[in-house]
Amino acid sequence: MVTNVKSKLKALLAAMTCVIASHSHAATDSAPQPVREVVDEAIHSIMQQYGVPGIAVGLTVGGKHYFFNYGVASKDNRDPVSRQTLFEVGSFSKTVTATLACYAAENGKLSWSDSAGQHLPQLRGSGLDKVSLLNLGTHTSGLPLFVPDSITNDEQLMSFLRDWKPGHPVGSYRAYSNAGVGTLGLIAAGSMNQPFDDAVQRTLLPALGMTHTYIDVPADQMKDYAQGYNKNDAPVRLNPGELASEAYGIKSSTSDLVRFLDINMRLAPVDERLQRAIACTHTGYYAVGPFIQDLMWEQYPYPVALNTLLAGNSPDVIYKGMAATELTPPLQPQPEALLNKTGSTNGFSTYAAFVPARQMGVVILANKSYPIDARVTAAYKILMSLVSGQR
Repeated sequence: MVTNVKSKLKALLAAMTCVIASHSHAATDSAPQPVREVVDEAIHSIMQQYGVPGIAVGLTVGGKHYFFNYGVASKDNRDPVSRQTLFEVGSFSKTVTATLACYAAENGKLSWSDSAGQHLPQLRGSGLDKVSLLNLGTHTSGLPLFVPDSITNDEQLMSFLRDWKPGHPVGSYRAYSNAGVGTLGLIAAGSMNQPFDDAVQRTLLPALGMTHTYIDVPADQMKDYAQGYNKNDAPVRLNPGELASEAYGIKSSTSDLVRFLDINMRLAPVDERLQRAIACTHTGYYAVGPFIQDLMWEQYPYPVALNTLLAGNSPDVIYKGMAATELTPPLQPQPEALLNKTGSTNGFSTYAAFVPARQMGVVILANKSYPIDARVTAAYKILMSLVSGQR
């Protein structure tokens, strides 16, 4: 009897924590009521349908920031999600890797026409001699999505890359590739005479003013690191392998990622050379189905229909690939465009999108992996509520 009462009390307290956390934004920001209602409805629907313990949403509108926090960072300690909660952002990390590579190019350390073999002597004479850094940065190298789990050190990685053979002519096909962008990150950091983790954590992130973003979360920040949950609701966190840091290793918060979106929209000042590096990532190089492939960002003419965004972010585009048409000359950064990027690990989900011409952006972070179409749909509804508020 006592045990049953305690169990019910614990469940009631947990539910109260979730409700309180889900409305924590009401006392800390002044987002317009219609926007709050749209965000609440979209996020509550996701949490209920997919059993997501916690979600953080960050919005930037003309340089103003709004944060919405729902649920808990951990089902064990019931700490509420906040704008400082660290989430694994998965493949959204690729936009950071692309920024690092562009920054190296701005500093004369590499050229996008360079081949991978020029920078990695172990690969000279291999198929990667015909793969440019631009191919690595646009998923047109032909390298596979994953690095095999059996590869556990740099020597084995170089052997794998040296033995690789393309399935399509280089530059003719867009096949989403952790191995490709991972190799680009390795080369970019090497051109700066730094290990990748140092190049990001000691050079790039401080220059961006992203003070609460990490590859290796420091011990004194682990309290902010959310617990992730897999599809079976088992607790999981990233188990890094070769090229993990470069392809999907970033942990960040809505507070830092909203700043990153602001920098991408020229709403937050940074060093001009770094700003040019950011603009470099918005250059369009290949037409791929419904979108233009930039350097890791995927670009759509704005306004864009939800069905078009869903098509561009469909599993088939990620796992099956599509023919790619090179743009000559490349498409220079377009203010009237929507740029987006997804990200997932086994226990976390990310989606971010921004529209420079509207000076608006959204990032949604969750500590459970759930379908991309649900993320895109929620973000689209939120952005449309911002558009309505701008009229």
